[in-house]
Amino acid sequence: MAKHVPPPPDSSGPSVQPTPLREALEERYLAYALSTIMGRALPDARDGLKPVHRRILYGMQILKLDPGTAFKKSAKIVGDVMGSFHPHGDQAIYDALVRLAQDFSSRYPLVEGQGNFGNIDGDSAAAYRYTEARMTEFARLLLEGIDEDAIDFRENYSGDAKEPVVLPAAIPNLLANGSQGIAVGMATSIPPHNLAELCEAALHLIARPKATTDDLLQFVPGPDFPTGGVLIETRENIAEAYRAGRGGFRLRARWSVEEGARGQWVAVVTEIPYGVQKSRLMEKLAEQFNEKKLPLVADMRDESAEDVRVVFEPRSKNVDAATMMETLFRASELEVRVPLNMNVLVDGVVPKVVDLADALRQWLDHRRVVLQRRSRHRLTQIEHRLEVLSGMIVAYLNLDEVIRIIREEDEPEEALKAAFKLTDVQANYILDTRLRSLRKLEEMELRREHEELKKEKADIESLLASDAKQWKQIAWEIGDLKKRFGPKTKIGARRTTLADAPTISTTDLDDMLVEREPVTVVLSEKGWIRALKGHVADLSPLSFKGDDRLKASIQTETTAKILVLATNGKAFTLEAAKLPGGRGFGEPVRLMAEIDEGADVALIFAYKAGAKRLVVSTQGRGFIVAEDEMIAGTRKGRAILNVDADAELKLAAPVEGDHVAIVGENRKLLVYPLNQTPEMPRGKGVRLQRYIDGGVSDAKTFTLKEGLTWLDPAGRTFTVHHADLRDWIGNRADAGRLPPKGFPKSNRFA
Repeated sequence: MAKHVPPPPDSSGPSVQPTPLREALEERYLAYALSTIMGRALPDARDGLKPVHRRILYGMQILKLDPGTAFKKSAKIVGDVMGSFHPHGDQAIYDALVRLAQDFSSRYPLVEGQGNFGNIDGDSAAAYRYTEARMTEFARLLLEGIDEDAIDFRENYSGDAKEPVVLPAAIPNLLANGSQGIAVGMATSIPPHNLAELCEAALHLIARPKATTDDLLQFVPGPDFPTGGVLIETRENIAEAYRAGRGGFRLRARWSVEEGARGQWVAVVTEIPYGVQKSRLMEKLAEQFNEKKLPLVADMRDESAEDVRVVFEPRSKNVDAATMMETLFRASELEVRVPLNMNVLVDGVVPKVVDLADALRQWLDHRRVVLQRRSRHRLTQIEHRLEVLSGMIVAYLNLDEVIRIIREEDEPEEALKAAFKLTDVQANYILDTRLRSLRKLEEMELRREHEELKKEKADIESLLASDAKQWKQIAWEIGDLKKRFGPKTKIGARRTTLADAPTISTTDLDDMLVEREPVTVVLSEKGWIRALKGHVADLSPLSFKGDDRLKASIQTETTAKILVLATNGKAFTLEAAKLPGGRGFGEPVRLMAEIDEGADVALIFAYKAGAKRLVVSTQGRGFIVAEDEMIAGTRKGRAILNVDADAELKLAAPVEGDHVAIVGENRKLLVYPLNQTPEMPRGKGVRLQRYIDGGVSDAKTFTLKEGLTWLDPAGRTFTVHHADLRDWIGNRADAGRLPPKGFPKSNRFA
């Protein structure tokens, strides 16, 4: 059997190198992430465009779809762009084209569409074989100077054509039209702004290069959305968002009241927030209405035609219009939060979150580069023309000799160069000129053009040599842009207005959304809670689960908030309207509030705005706290009283009066001025009464002039007047003395 001989390695072919799987995956994922960031998701800070938008506009420029020219089929545009520049699918290109043409999506549309390009209801555009498009004036401004060596070009994906790296961008498109995108590990969300305001800010930045974002906010108060609306974010939040480059804005629909007969009225929405589909908005509102979650609204209808007109009828003419609209804002997309994340490609390569000032600087620096490159390009053209004109002047002065040389010489180019000391360019130009034209040439005309070009050349050279002149030229261009699209023009007028945030509180709205009815909240010893209809005085017939029994009850209303205080010093907030009914045993409080293990419910009471409570631990330490500070927004509750491991929260007595009466388990009573007790939102508190052993039994506040009262075992009120309390009046942290005769043996005031 023959011996197997392995073939020699092929040194000419590629070698296979072993690579750890982790490194290979990391390298490929990073390449994919960078490709997504730079090629799809993030806009260039200089022209504010993503590659797909830039390619669409450049493709339309190649097709000569300038403003005022005939429209061409969108299918033609999409096909050319996909075939030459953007091989990512025709639908993706068409969707981007449609968005550029929608006046409710783009503040300054870059494409003028003909046909069905969708609407604010959310209807899709017609297929690209049915629609036509051309560029707008804004797109022309973005492309202005592209044929004058203003920007760099690179090879397309197939290497058979060139595409622009960035557009000249005579308008600050990044901020004017905004941008949205999601990349791998990052995103961008830039709302549109008013062009005239951006021009003013840019002019200020040219005049004062060290200007900050705060300085520019006097010119740019906030976004300006194509669909209008009302921005209700505070000025401080707006400023902070622009300074950080991250944040958000609350945007509301614009509405007004239309009066009817006999005091009747309706609320009419004429502008909806940016990015909200009206059909989806109406669908969600109808769902809320059918589920009776809009109690102040009797009817709603969409009367929109070309303009938005959504009508809301109140349930009663006595309903406050602002209050009704607040309920609608809370329940629907009539109010949205527009995010701000100015994550862009700085210089086209580096992802970075920039502030307002940096975003404008990127555009201004780019405009300066464009100005310099266009100027150098024009300078080259002038130098070439001057060279030609010099040769033509020589030809005119020696016209007969030039004609003779052309007719008789075998090598007229060399003969012309030798006879008149011409350059190759001059000689070739003379030879390429018709003799008839030579006869019509006039020396004065040639010299006039020559002098004009020399003057223009000097001006350009002076411009390129002076930074101040360059910025002056840029400022003039921006000023002209502001004049053309200023606030007095139809497209330049600000559409989004700024207003203060509403003054109607969340509590007031919650009360309005719930029908007010009396209820009795019942809490059992084992922590089961329920709400009985009406104010029930006699709870003896009430049944409980197993060996459970009544712990506490309060009479309140369905609109009230119930404060639950746990033994560990935390406060939890429940809504009376959401408590289980009284037909069963209720539900455990722990299902509604995350009470820690080892802790239990100490007491419950109905929240009262502006009221205060004296919270006391079993050790006799405590302080005064406002009930507003006890409201918790989450199920985790809010820490109020810090207690030791061997102590618990015992009391939360209402603060009404000027003195505190506290009694310990040792049956010692102390009365002291209320002002000796500190008021704080949370803490461990101070010692209210001193004990050798045991702790506090009960405490209350009262007015000294009216006397101290308590209930005797028979339910009768017993009062000790001011003069009779002298022996018990002392200072906070005293031990006290035995209470007056008649004080309940339970050591409690009620």
